[in-house]
Amino acid sequence: MKTIGVLGGMSWESSLEWYRRANEGVRDRLGGYHSARILLDSLDFAEIEALQAAGDWAETGRILAAHARELETAGADVVVLCTNTMHIVADDIEAAIDVPFLHIADATASAITAAGIGTVGLLGTAFTMEQDFYRDRLARHGIRTLVPDPDDRRAVHDIIYGELVHGVVNDSSRERYREVMERLVAAGAEGIILGCTEIELLVSQADSEVPVFPTTALHVEAAVGFALRAD
Repeated sequence: MKTIGVLGGMSWESSLEWYRRANEGVRDRLGGYHSARILLDSLDFAEIEALQAAGDWAETGRILAAHARELETAGADVVVLCTNTMHIVADDIEAAIDVPFLHIADATASAITAAGIGTVGLLGTAFTMEQDFYRDRLARHGIRTLVPDPDDRRAVHDIIYGELVHGVVNDSSRERYREVMERLVAAGAEGIILGCTEIELLVSQADSEVPVFPTTALHVEAAVGFALRAD
């Protein structure tokens, strides 16, 4: 079994879910007492959030690249970043390491393509919804991406940072997300990407009339598959 190097803590609420799912995935495939071989580097999210707010992506990229190198040095055979937003600096991370980097949008795109879907709605932080890095990555796979209108984007973002990253799950916020998803479907989305790792704490397939693509679960599945793949 290969060792997965995980850049986490952004937020730890979703990193905890990522870790749990990875161990369950290995257990389910191998049985017995098996669990995942993981090196977890959990960053202080307050430091990263401050850089996000300042728009200092260069410094953020430098920090995450340095941590990725440390994971590789410690023995990681593959590196994952268990947050969608920070894939804005994925190129910096990939350039800093020699082991593979599993991009969360690629894992998501594979599932979307397998489902025969060409147009999706994207929920995530404002950074993920409004900047091009995520949509451009999906476009490489032939996927067209729709994002909510400005008011809905603000609501989706505020619920993530004001509630979900703190482990707060409110029924009223779930209903607000349902409304946003309904409007994306009305605009032509054939599926919905839960494009922030915390969103899966709030909504699921039960909340959508079209297929949802839970990025945490899909990313974990890709990482576990890599770790257990015979070379």
